[in-house]
Amino acid sequence: MAARLARPALAMAALLCIAAAPTEALRDPAQEAHAHVLFRQVRCLVCQNESIDDSEAPLAADLRALVRQQVAAGRADADIRAFLVKRYGEFVLLKPAFSAANALLWLTPFVIILGGGAAIGLRRRDERGRAAERPLDAVEEARLAVLAPTRVEPG
Repeated sequence: MAARLARPALAMAALLCIAAAPTEALRDPAQEAHAHVLFRQVRCLVCQNESIDDSEAPLAADLRALVRQQVAAGRADADIRAFLVKRYGEFVLLKPAFSAANALLWLTPFVIILGGGAAIGLRRRDERGRAAERPLDAVEEARLAVLAPTRVEPG
């Protein structure tokens, strides 16, 4: 039973080693360094919380190869990012640009914090208003005396 499980695990490990092989690196060290800068800006669509530079997923290896091709072709960073966004959507960027399409995602935390602060402020103001109630006037004192039994002071 253990041998059945070990074989697929070894096969996956071998595939991961092949995916991260240094043969996919660009020959020009400056271009490779430039590609790594871009790798850190692109999200692995499988892992989702990792850049393609950190990910071992096969899709991340494919994205690294794609970025390397674009860098080798001499395309600008903005063009490469635009190409990836067009192909995979804005989710592929680890830090998407602020736009009308994602404004709700960017602004919601601030709205929640401001709304919570306003609610706390209103509640405190209301509590202070209750604590500082005005004293009873003569008519209210008389009504209270009729409604409430008089207390005998111990003495």
